[in-house]
Amino acid sequence: MTTPTTPPQDTGALPPPPFDPELAAALEIIGATLPSSIPAAALPAMREGSALMRVPLEELRRDGAFEVEERNVPGPAGAPDISLLICRPAGATAPLGAVYHSHGGGMVLGDNRSGVVEILDWAQELGLVVVSVEYRLAPEHPHPAPVEDCYAGLVWTAGNAAELGIDPDRLIVAGASAGGGLAAAVALLARDRGGPALAGQVLMCPMLDDRNDTPSSRQMAGRGVWDQASNSTGWTALLGEARGGPDVSPYAAPAREPDLSGLPPAFIDVGSAETFRDEDVAYAARLWQAGGQAELHVWPGGFHGFTMMAPQAVLSQEARAARIRWLARLLAGAS
Repeated sequence: MTTPTTPPQDTGALPPPPFDPELAAALEIIGATLPSSIPAAALPAMREGSALMRVPLEELRRDGAFEVEERNVPGPAGAPDISLLICRPAGATAPLGAVYHSHGGGMVLGDNRSGVVEILDWAQELGLVVVSVEYRLAPEHPHPAPVEDCYAGLVWTAGNAAELGIDPDRLIVAGASAGGGLAAAVALLARDRGGPALAGQVLMCPMLDDRNDTPSSRQMAGRGVWDQASNSTGWTALLGEARGGPDVSPYAAPAREPDLSGLPPAFIDVGSAETFRDEDVAYAARLWQAGGQAELHVWPGGFHGFTMMAPQAVLSQEARAARIRWLARLLAGAS
């Protein structure tokens, strides 16, 4: 008789899940310019590079499909104004649903045009207004600056819904990576402060847990995009020595929130072959356990940010289509 053995507890020693073959080929090209592990010393050069790739406003207008402007609005109390990128479908007369977008970049990179191309795809197909917020970046501006900027922009957007042509009953928050974490945190703030009512939250591979010690974070160390070391860079920039300790605010790391009840319906997706897999799956499960509504997708073989970096891959197209289908159902129910 064979005695059952206990599975090894050091999941860092287990093999990582494979990348989707089509995405693996793309990752070889991406890896030439974007390493898996990003140290803090690399941030200045990366910021310069991302500034050179800033999407022109004319491109966002999509041959006149959108009216696009950047507007400075009041930031948090005692803080500078923030810039909102506002994209409205041209010629719209009735109030429209809206996506309030916070960009990715590990809390240390990016601007309000980062990642907005896919959000405009949603807007063009479903007839939506897009508002994308420019928040202050860490480490120059640690927590709570980024999330408070995002929340201030949401409050302004909801308060000026009529001017913007927005139906306030169909306002959702969305973001990818750090932006997904900020969207989740803004939903928590809106709940706890009695702020704008949100119809939903779209959390794409969201960055939720500063403890950075899940099985997936250890499995994917040194692999793919934004590995455990990069994640440490981002969270340390945001939280400093508090990272991983007992006193981290859930408005910085939403995985820290003990009570996930009373939140708007969520769409959460993540790749199976990325750092954030396990914290994102756990967040969806905790939303269900709190009586909430969530749709979860774990895309097999997806690396972090694959839908943005390899948009033509079959898996990327499936993931993008799933987001739009969920949005269409949600917004139809809210109308």
